Amino acid sequence: MNSTKKTGILILSLALLAGTMACQKNAAESQAAEVQKAVTDFEGTVRAALGRYMYLSTAPGFDIVLPGFDAATLMGKTIKVKGDLLVDHPPIFLADTVETGPGSSVYTRSQEFQSEDFVEFKAREGVPALAISGVAKAEEWEGKGQVKIYGKLQKGDVNSIVLSDDKGKEIAKIIVDSISTYSNYYLQKLRLFDKFWFYLNVKDSVDKKIRPRTKEIFHADVVGVGLF
Repeated sequence: MNSTKKTGILILSLALLAGTMACQKNAAESQAAEVQKAVTDFEGTVRAALGRYMYLSTAPGFDIVLPGFDAATLMGKTIKVKGDLLVDHPPIFLADTVETGPGSSVYTRSQEFQSEDFVEFKAREGVPALAISGVAKAEEWEGKGQVKIYGKLQKGDVNSIVLSDDKGKEIAKIIVDSISTYSNYYLQKLRLFDKFWFYLNVKDSVDKKIRPRTKEIFHADVVGVGLF
């Protein structure tokens, strides 16, 4: 295959990928307005749940929130949930009641929705992407505050986010000090993906003498994850 054809295929592949990502983002932001009046309940099996958050495959694009309730107790169960979409906080669907069968109520809402660890979609748009070229240039991350970066979560005694170059070669690691409940919930939803975006609060740098050996560059708290 000549270089012109290869280039054409690469451009087409990137265009398709970009289109897919854009569709996912637009769906999450616009689906709320489209179904606001039509949808007040969902029925299905809980596929991801943690803290007050849960996800049903029959409610794609939505995060169902149960304030004051441990949604993990419903993992794997078939339920019916009634509530309302919060158009000011897409993609949150605020549950009013949850039943595991006719007349079998397991949840009735007694609290209002609070943002807490939820990362607003509009806020994500203003978070700058962090570009890391290696372990030596501390100016690439120091003093950056909240950023987003594309990488892979590596779990262990110490969790870290692995950063790779365009050829897949590991170039650096970010030490994860903490992961918010909302982020851990999203990690369940993204279990079929190897890499995605991490929203971080940048913390202390690793000693420059240690970086070349461990490739660890700084500490961070994960406040959000997603495909965009």
